[in-house]
Amino acid sequence: MSSTADSLHKIDLFIVGGGMIGSALAARLAASGMQIALLENNPPALFDAASTPDLRVSALSPASINFLEQAQVWPTIQAMRTAPFKRMQVWENRRDQGTLFDATEVDAPWLGHIVENRLVQLACLETLQDYDNITLLCPDEITQITYQPEGSRIHLKSGQAFEAKLLIGADGANSQVRKAAGIASDSQQYPMHALVATVSIQGGERDITWQRFTPDGPQSLLPLPGDYASLVWYHRPSEVRRLLTLEDDALLDAFRQHFPAALPDITGLVQRGSFPLARSHAQAYARQGVALIGDAAHTIHPLAGQGVNLGFQDAAVLSRILLQTWQEGGDIAALSRLQGYERERKLANLVMQRAMDAFSYGFSNDITPLRALRNLGLKLADHHGPVKREVIRYALGLGQPSLPLPAPLRNLAARLEVFSSKQPS
Repeated sequence: MSSTADSLHKIDLFIVGGGMIGSALAARLAASGMQIALLENNPPALFDAASTPDLRVSALSPASINFLEQAQVWPTIQAMRTAPFKRMQVWENRRDQGTLFDATEVDAPWLGHIVENRLVQLACLETLQDYDNITLLCPDEITQITYQPEGSRIHLKSGQAFEAKLLIGADGANSQVRKAAGIASDSQQYPMHALVATVSIQGGERDITWQRFTPDGPQSLLPLPGDYASLVWYHRPSEVRRLLTLEDDALLDAFRQHFPAALPDITGLVQRGSFPLARSHAQAYARQGVALIGDAAHTIHPLAGQGVNLGFQDAAVLSRILLQTWQEGGDIAALSRLQGYERERKLANLVMQRAMDAFSYGFSNDITPLRALRNLGLKLADHHGPVKREVIRYALGLGQPSLPLPAPLRNLAARLEVFSSKQPS
């Protein structure tokens, strides 16, 4: 790292946001030799194998895990704890047996791993400590960002100041980097909140996730290491607030009453919380000298847990472009290079965002024509082997769908899309 007499550190890359996505990007670029600074306000607590699982978890796809392997952090995460799952059961209300998605249908060992967010972040930050070209600023806070195409300046609460050729915003939906660069973002609130809980469970299968659609909103149960699971209940904001006021036993009774009987027995409540749902999409992912990744660029409905996986795919594409540019001796801040990242990721993220909207609005109602279409679509997906395999491959991040959908499924997707576009914000 070079610095001038006025203590302005001149570096190649400054990443604002050391959560899962920002820290993983830094880990992937660490061996390049770039002078990189990573800023994170809140350092994660150390791992304790005897502790119960955290409230905030993610379902990591094989594509995300592949990126974490490239960043040399996945073995560290696995050495702590993860919960691999091979199957996903999806069903509509109480009236059908649902559709089972199985990793064996695409010759994969598993569909994904449920991992605590903190452990991903912790593994990445620990890896960065081994590199002399990485400046880890944790904890610290930004007092001012001055975006300049030729090199942005970042001033910190600690008194340090940096000038970076390339500024990366990995700082979430309220991104300071996005605002400093003058990039607008379109956003919309969903008419539901998510209640999340870590629960203890007994019995049942542990290599499967469950998702059920109801008129009030989806319900999910995700296996965690040991005798624990993560429960997610999407509902009207007023109902979520009411549920959170209940005593533990009363809330557990509500879980048992409203969640499917096919799930493992829910025996205890470890933690609870809630969050509002919103979608957002930046009007640009890149400008000269700046790029946005993860929630700074886009947020989606968390229905299928794809938000974090989209973020890791952002980091994978951006890191590939930056590494190639660096190895060629090019300018990593050049807009022409960064627009290649935007072209590759923006449309893919928009497609997933709209798909999650369609599923959320199309399945969270009890309108008879749509209910009939939903049932037909799930049955066709269950019995039309090639289509089902393509759906699984796409969800795993193994490529874009290559087969055309049968006409009934195309009609279902189209009608759900029209329905979602008419919903109030």
